[in-house]
Order: sequence, then C-alpha cells, then structure tokens
Amino acid sequence: MAISRIKDLSDSRLDPYLRLSERQLRSVLHPDEALVILESLFVIKLAFERGLDVVSVLVDERHVDALERAVPRLGEKDVDVLVADRGLLSQVTGFNVTRGYMAAARRPAARGLRDVLEGARSVAVLEGLVDVSNLGAIFRNAAALGVDGIVLAPECADPLNRRAVRVSMGNVFLVPWAVAPRPWPGALLGELRQRGFETVAMALDERAVRMDDPSLRNPSLRKSQGTALFFGTEGTGLTRPVLDGVDRTVIIPMARGVDSLNVAASSAVAFWELFARRRG
Repeated sequence: MAISRIKDLSDSRLDPYLRLSERQLRSVLHPDEALVILESLFVIKLAFERGLDVVSVLVDERHVDALERAVPRLGEKDVDVLVADRGLLSQVTGFNVTRGYMAAARRPAARGLRDVLEGARSVAVLEGLVDVSNLGAIFRNAAALGVDGIVLAPECADPLNRRAVRVSMGNVFLVPWAVAPRPWPGALLGELRQRGFETVAMALDERAVRMDDPSLRNPSLRKSQGTALFFGTEGTGLTRPVLDGVDRTVIIPMARGVDSLNVAASSAVAFWELFARRRG
C-alpha cells in the first residue's frame, strides 16, 4: 500500500474517477485494462472480500485510519491510496454521496451463461432494462432474497456501471450473472428448456395467473427443475417473442386501480413470493 497526496484535479491518477466515461472504463478493446468504480466503504470492503483486483482507493484524508481498520488486507496489496482534503474531493463526480471513499478495481471477468445456470433453481431474466438504478436495485433484491443467478438480454445496461454498483450495495459482485447469447430470446429459451426450467413472465396478458396461485407455490404440483422469471422494461414490458416463448405469465394482484409496480419493486415481491417463500 502506497499513500499519496492529491493536490489538484489535473493529477492523472484521478482519471478513472473524474474524466473517463463508462465506455472508456469498460475498455472493450483492452479488457485487461477495464475498470469498475466502487463507491462507499462498504462496497470497497466487499470488493476486497470477493477478491477483486483493486487498483487504487481515493479517500478523504480524515478517513485514512478508518479505511485501514475496515480493510486490513489493504496493507497486503499493491494498491495506491490517494488522499486529499474534502474540499478538493467534493469536485470529483459522485464523491459527495460516498461519505469519503471511492476505489477503482479491475473489471471481473464475464461469466458464461452455462456457468450461471449450472445448479441454479431460481433465475431472474431481464430484458430491455437500461435504467442502471433499477438494475442495481434488482441485484440487491436478488441477493437479499436468495436468487441463484441473473441473465441479461444483450441490450440491457451494464451491471458494473458505477451507479448500478452503488445502488446494488456491491451485490453485483455477489449474485452470478451473464449476458444471454444471440439470437435473443430463442437461444436462452432453448437452453432453459433443455435444463428443465419453467419459464415465467411478469406480464399483464390474458393468460396471467395471480402470483399467489397454488400451482406456482406448491412444489408437489410442479415438475420443473427450477424457475426462470422474466422482467421487461417499464416502458413497454416484455417483447412479444418472449411472451410467446415462455410457459406462463403471472401478475401481482393490485388495489385501487393501479396496474403495475416499478420493475425493481415488482422484482422484490416476485422474488419473495416465488423463490424465498418456497425455501421457507
């Protein structure tokens, strides 16, 4: 661990935090150089526990001792600890919401679809989600309610976007996830069918049953090896090819004429009702 003082914003070591776009951080042409930004002491600590390759930490000078106490492994690693006063750091994007801690880590290697599905019983499939806050919230819900894995359609937002990481409370590093192969959704539906998954879509259509329907909750009435639960974008929901390809559709019963919940909120309800309660 090497501690260095940052004196002005032109310091090139601040580039990942201040000047690089999300696209530049992903470094598609040079994946070994790709970075992910971590915000908050909790997420930084989790990153070390999960074995991420942390390159640098940017910290308020008043919090250096607290950082070393919270992350004792920091002293064992070749990590640059960049220190500055709060006035300077308040000008760094996102720093005001991190309580004085940020870090840059190497982007973890992507998982393959089969790796995520192997041994899984409960899987969330996301189509068309481009709001990184919703994406982060879904990962947090999935971790809290025991979802085994998440599969993203090719056009979904990046779960390792800095805001998604922050909203997920670092749970994008805990819940296994993969991007589905093309052609979408045929390749994924075929893989799920081959593995014995029942495919269930959250959608308002004529086939939909209530989420508390006994056939969804009673394992003795079901022959599948697991459940893949599909969520669509808030604007238009799931596309017709997905709806035509899944086994069934479900709805959350609503009151007062409300037709649906925000996708992140609906994921929490669905994960509890269809996955967590079964384990109980």
